Amino acid sequence: MRKIALIALSALPLFAGFFPATVNTSVSNISGNNIKMSSSFPVNGMSGVVVHNYGNNIKAITSRIMQTSKGTAVLKGNDIIHHDKLPTIKTLVAKGDKVIGGYLYNNVLLLAPDANTYSKITASYNKQWIHPDLYAIYLSQEGESMPTKANLAEFAKQYQVGLIYIVKKGSAVLLDPITGKHVGQKAVSGLPAKAQFPFFMRFDKIDSGWFSKSASGTYYNLVESL
Repeated sequence: MRKIALIALSALPLFAGFFPATVNTSVSNISGNNIKMSSSFPVNGMSGVVVHNYGNNIKAITSRIMQTSKGTAVLKGNDIIHHDKLPTIKTLVAKGDKVIGGYLYNNVLLLAPDANTYSKITASYNKQWIHPDLYAIYLSQEGESMPTKANLAEFAKQYQVGLIYIVKKGSAVLLDPITGKHVGQKAVSGLPAKAQFPFFMRFDKIDSGWFSKSASGTYYNLVESL
């Protein structure tokens, strides 16, 4: 499958507190699959992208990365955008390339136990919220019965999702779907004892095995694995 990501880059917003800030930096050194950055991301486990400038106002994302320690990251591959009719970018990461840490972190999928919790959270943050209905449809089309880190990662790549906000029992976490790491956590109270399974969505049922034996359980138990 071929893929390419030609983009027009502009200043990206910063987020404080629970949401890690998006960081613009550059590659200062390369050693195999490891790179050094001029400045570090706020949290280890954050993903980012490397952007190469080809001149003539043409820029492209050439690789994904994950910060493993302060100012150090590992290359995670170049599967940025999937498109059969576009050529694969084969440009190697080079010293001086731009790095965006927390790329697409403003695009957030929220997994919540009920409609009330979903509404309260989405009203509290100025984000581009990806509705869980879209994720539910994706799971149905893929023949999946419940959320996993693997299908969240694939969904995020296809639908340009940067973070998964997951409400757990007594807490909330931010999952970076590309790295599979938690990059934010906080305590949460006032959650409902009874939750919609497998997560809040506006469908009574979905074909493709959602209510088969493989999809039984409770919301709070399910999200503990995410």
